[in-house]
Amino acid sequence: MIALLTGLLSTAVLAGGVLALAALGEVLAERVGVTDLGVEGLMSLGAATAIITVINVPDPWLGLLAAVAVGALGGAVFAFAAVIMRANQVLCGLAITFLGLGLSATIGHSVAGMPAPVTFAPTHVPVLASIPVIGPAFFAQNLLVVPIYLLLPAFFHWLLFHTRHGLNMRAVGENPAAADAAGIPVTAMRFWYVVLGAALAGGAGAYLSLAVIPSWSEGMVSGRGWIAVALVIFAGYRPFNAAGAGLLFGLITAIGFLGQARGWPIAAPVLNMLPYLGTLAFIILPVVLFKRMRRAMAAPAALGTPYYRSIR
Repeated sequence: MIALLTGLLSTAVLAGGVLALAALGEVLAERVGVTDLGVEGLMSLGAATAIITVINVPDPWLGLLAAVAVGALGGAVFAFAAVIMRANQVLCGLAITFLGLGLSATIGHSVAGMPAPVTFAPTHVPVLASIPVIGPAFFAQNLLVVPIYLLLPAFFHWLLFHTRHGLNMRAVGENPAAADAAGIPVTAMRFWYVVLGAALAGGAGAYLSLAVIPSWSEGMVSGRGWIAVALVIFAGYRPFNAAGAGLLFGLITAIGFLGQARGWPIAAPVLNMLPYLGTLAFIILPVVLFKRMRRAMAAPAALGTPYYRSIR
């Protein structure tokens, strides 16, 4: 039983890291009032870029850096359209998604199916890796696990809720006119946090292709970007909650894998649907059943609304 739980949690941590990293980036963007629906495309582009990079230069960190840079570039394009030009954020996000999916399929065609020559290999942390169940799951994985589940959420939580800068970020997302009147650079703050969030989405794609599934194939992101966007709502736009939600959905994915491995009398396509069914359940049920959860999941007041300084 201990071995089963250890394996289940290890798989959940590995699979959930993709969702957690992408969701953390989306938290930053949505906290300043911008809905970025381009996560799916940016993750796909990051995954393809990472594989192409490591095939030419066998260094996983360089692959991650290239994916982050490509994600940031895609985020800058989206931010220019949605923040600077004030185009519809939903349409811009969808455009980035389809652009990312198309570009990744094009540039990744020549390396489709090729295994990554280098990956983020598991690394044991002395003492901590010996803790039953939790140790192998968190401290005998690749080096990105601890930053994704602990360091980044802790830093972003501190930034958002314990600094003046974080207060300014939340003000921009809640009432950009009042923030602007107080001297906060609304447009610049929105632009750069959208770019940072998109960079993390690109990094999530690299994590997928260099740690979870060490190869590239068209469609490998398989809706994870959309799940990450939904997780931000479920997490109440809070970094630690977003990382925890990623782990929860990683566990749902791991249960599906376990069911297929053990020959449960459930069709494989149904087991593969579990993360998507979980998305619907965890978004709808808390809102319907618990009024308190409805308030906790409330979005920033200005989310998705372009800011026009001339009519504040």
